[in-house]
Amino acid sequence: MPFATTHTVSLQGSVGHLIEVQADVSAGVVGMTVVGRPDATLNEARDRVRMAIANSMLVWPSTRRVTILLAPADLPKSGTHFDLAMAVAIKAAEALVPAEALQHTVFIGELTLSGGLRSVPGVLPMVMAAAQRGARRVFVPEPQVREAAMVPGMEVFGVRSLAQVFSVLNGDDVPEAPPVAPMSGARLLSWRGQHQRAETDLADLVGMADTKYAVEVAAAGGHHLLLSGPKGAGKTTIAERIPSVLPDLTAEEALELTAIHSLAGALEPSDDLIRRPPYYAPHHDASKASLLGGGTGRVRPGAVSRAHCGVLFLDEFPLFRTDVVEALREPLESGAVTIARGEEISTFPARGMVVLAANPCPCGDYSPSVPSSRCTCHEAARRGYRQKLTGPIADRIDVVRHVEPPPRHGASDAFALRETSERVRRRVTLARERQAERYAGRGFRLNSQVPGHLLESDWPLEAPGRSCIDDELYAGRLTRRGAVRVHRLALTVSDLRGLERPGLEEVRVALHLRTGEPLQLPALGRSG
Repeated sequence: MPFATTHTVSLQGSVGHLIEVQADVSAGVVGMTVVGRPDATLNEARDRVRMAIANSMLVWPSTRRVTILLAPADLPKSGTHFDLAMAVAIKAAEALVPAEALQHTVFIGELTLSGGLRSVPGVLPMVMAAAQRGARRVFVPEPQVREAAMVPGMEVFGVRSLAQVFSVLNGDDVPEAPPVAPMSGARLLSWRGQHQRAETDLADLVGMADTKYAVEVAAAGGHHLLLSGPKGAGKTTIAERIPSVLPDLTAEEALELTAIHSLAGALEPSDDLIRRPPYYAPHHDASKASLLGGGTGRVRPGAVSRAHCGVLFLDEFPLFRTDVVEALREPLESGAVTIARGEEISTFPARGMVVLAANPCPCGDYSPSVPSSRCTCHEAARRGYRQKLTGPIADRIDVVRHVEPPPRHGASDAFALRETSERVRRRVTLARERQAERYAGRGFRLNSQVPGHLLESDWPLEAPGRSCIDDELYAGRLTRRGAVRVHRLALTVSDLRGLERPGLEEVRVALHLRTGEPLQLPALGRSG
């Protein structure tokens, strides 16, 4: 029977679906038809596949009708990476490829008219999805072998041309072919601060014990953080040092993050798994698409997803456009971004720390603790500036700190204790290990990700701590969402202190972190 099936992967955001590429070559009206909800890119594949086969010293079935079905047919499909699977399916339908060679095998790659292959974005998430659905072998363009091989247990074949693919499938000698150029869109997305991260250390900061402790708690539990204060107080300096206290990514986190960068077309052929938490600091003029994801044509992940498991720093937050500010509600709450465009719905993970920095007024000189500040802004201007940080956004921030410049004598104190990032990172790592053990098999890793209903049922607070939160709640100083976030913070404080569960003191520290009230330095007890 002139029929054969190969497999490839279709991506919807970061979710991959295994696609059957069924080819029928039989008598009928001469031509090639592609069905199964292909988009314009896939319809163009008819010409690419026909010319690639003809120019690879293979015979195109010019007297036959070729029908390609992409199943399941109800799933929209897009991308040029279907080309290779379609070409192999057509020749397999003519019995030029043994059926057993196609079993548990996935084909990914764009074809040129000469029969060569081109690199495509998203290879890593495609191979991850294929492995989860039982595939054991994958053919990819040669420059992307390293990327595909990041998936454990997958046999990867890096090929340069369609002729090489058929030679491997038939067990023949592999012919020479010109090298495949790396993906033209590949680039290192190193935004401001990415390269300085390795040289920064918390020991560079003088004083600020209150803020440093808040950063430690936020890093340990993955909590969102707001830093406010006059210009020059050190908000950006603090934010740039947060990645230095984060532990290396776990194997699962590294695969997730590297897959996102693959989707964004940001992996070079020589790149390995991303092991360190990323740091992104987009300019306040960034568009909603660049921050949340989107773009023309194929939907790409934005900065909030590229900072998954790391830090997204939004400096001068009140200067961001209103639509961008409001669009942050979903990722701040759910840890994911869903983009719906027509029939296409793409979801990208976004479980990184979001760190916001804001001046108290447009000129940046106002300080409520310094009556003689140099601020020249009217109170109405200050109020309008602060209102950009709307209530729903502020309610989704776990930790709030007001940063003041160090006093004159403190800035020159040679004997002041300056704790290094390495020492803080050890405590953060221990706290995260406690959380990983607590939440094993639950589908979340950090305290900031625990659903509210599970907090009450599985990890309830002791009566004094619960009563303390209830008092704030019924006095109107906390919302229900705020009460859940205080509960999560209390868990993180207790993890840093090596306690089994938070008590009243940990709840009070969590409340102060949430509301921005100054912490009592003796309360900053630490273990290790």
